[in-house]
Amino acid sequence: MRDNRVVLRRADRPGDLGWVVMAHGEVYDHQFGWDTSFEALVARIVADYANGHDSAREAAWIAEVEGERVGCVFCVAGDEPGVAKLRILLVTPAARGLGVGTRLVDQCLRFAREAGYQQIVLWTNDVLVSARKIYQAAGFTLIEEAPHHSFGHDLVGQNWTLDLRSPD
Repeated sequence: MRDNRVVLRRADRPGDLGWVVMAHGEVYDHQFGWDTSFEALVARIVADYANGHDSAREAAWIAEVEGERVGCVFCVAGDEPGVAKLRILLVTPAARGLGVGTRLVDQCLRFAREAGYQQIVLWTNDVLVSARKIYQAAGFTLIEEAPHHSFGHDLVGQNWTLDLRSPD
C-alpha cells in the first residue's frame, strides 16, 4: 500500500458485511491455520448485527486505503445493561503498520462512550499479539485467561475490559 491515507466509514455498503466474513476466514487461515469454524463464528456475529442492530447503540466500521477495504471493527450491545462488546477487529496484512487497528479501536470506543455504555469488553486469543498491544494501549485490562480448543487449534482465550466512565 503506497498511500497510507486511512478512511474510516460505517459498514453500510453492499458487500461490506460479506467482506468482513471472507476477510476473517482468509486472513486467519493464512496466518494461523484456523479452520472454517472461525469463519462461521464471524458469520454469526455479522448476521446477528445485520438482522436488527439498534443503530443508536451498535455500529460497525470499515477502514479503507486507496478505496480498498483493509479493516473492520464492530461495537455491539453486551450481555448486561451498560456493557458494550468490541467484536471482530481485523486489519489485513497489507495495511498493518498504518495505524488502522488503533484508529478502528478508537472509533469503537468513542462510539461506545457516546452511546452511553459504562464498560466495554472483548474476547480474543493470546496468539493475536498485535491486537492485544492495541487493546493494552487503549487502556483495556486483561481479566481472565483460559485454554480452549477452537478453530482446529489449542488456544488461550482472553477476556479484556475497559471502564468507559470519565474519571472524576
